[in-house]
Amino acid sequence: MYDFEYYNPVRVVFGKNSIAQLARLVDPGKRIMLLYGGGSIKQNGVYEQVKHALQGRDIHEFGGIEPNPQYQTCLRAVEAIRSSGCDFLLAVGGGSVIDATKFIAAAACFGGDEPWDLVTYRAQPAAAVPFGCVLTLPATGSEMNAGAVISRAEIGRKLPFSNELVFPKFAVMDPCTTFSLPRRQILNGIVDSFVHVCEQYLTYPVNAPLQNRQAEAVLRTLIDEAPAILSEPPAYEARANFMWCATHALNGIVSCGVPQDWSTHMIGHELTALFGLDHAQTLAIVLPAVLKHQKARKEAKLNHYAETVWGLVARNPSDLAEMAILKTEDFFAELGMPTSLKQAGIKLADCEPAIIALEKATLGEHHDIGGAAVREILELAEVG
Repeated sequence: MYDFEYYNPVRVVFGKNSIAQLARLVDPGKRIMLLYGGGSIKQNGVYEQVKHALQGRDIHEFGGIEPNPQYQTCLRAVEAIRSSGCDFLLAVGGGSVIDATKFIAAAACFGGDEPWDLVTYRAQPAAAVPFGCVLTLPATGSEMNAGAVISRAEIGRKLPFSNELVFPKFAVMDPCTTFSLPRRQILNGIVDSFVHVCEQYLTYPVNAPLQNRQAEAVLRTLIDEAPAILSEPPAYEARANFMWCATHALNGIVSCGVPQDWSTHMIGHELTALFGLDHAQTLAIVLPAVLKHQKARKEAKLNHYAETVWGLVARNPSDLAEMAILKTEDFFAELGMPTSLKQAGIKLADCEPAIIALEKATLGEHHDIGGAAVREILELAEVG
């Protein structure tokens, strides 16, 4: 196991009726900017619960944050915050709303000319507006980490952004808020959470048995609970387990002291920026291809994953690794996800801008996956 530093200041309030706890979580003297997405919170009762919990407070609103939050939308939110004098932000929604709020919180305090510099790391934030969140869609784990992903349509990029200043102050998590979600969003959340763990687990051994078991517990729970998570009418216990899995998949616990990959996510971000695919759909397409491309280097962990997560047995280690990749691909397919570019209606030739964008990248746990390797991975992903 490697040396590591772990820091996570997020206060989690979990369970039924937890939105009512906003009354004690938000300082009564704060001027609040409520940020949300397309308006579904006004249809499913979440907005009403938030407003009731904060009745009598000075609340301003900014809606319309996209599923892949756009830079220009975030800048409009920054303007709204500055003009209203809000000094506390409340993100109500899924990972996209929370991601956007993280960037907005930092950009609102940024004194430079180009806030995009925060995303490209040409500049570092010196401060951020404090914020909390009410999670309505389990998937990204953004409610309990300091990371975000921001898109900029005019240049066709979707890039990660992270800074310790943008940890949420609290995360309110009521599994009941997932009951009105479309099946597609639940499926996306399962796959996103699953791949988050794989990116931190399927690398190479570093004698970290506890982290292995923590990762395997999340993966196994998602596999076992998937039918109940997708059941109709929704089952509270399954949705609660799902929500907690999604949070633990990316709150920094399973990554402590172990190498991480993230090549699947970086390639997937480029595909989303190019073709508008759901983030989780790109992950389901790219992860099996990455595992195939890197099979020899990941063989030890793939074998362990095959045995402990899927219960597979084989005499030949290479066969076991291949079987594990196929089981992963089958799991995604059974959920109704595309597992190839062809299934998503994408031609390999049209992926050239993604390859060019990652030409000088140093992806993967060995930091050596660049443009040539990305091309080979997408070739493997073409037909699955």
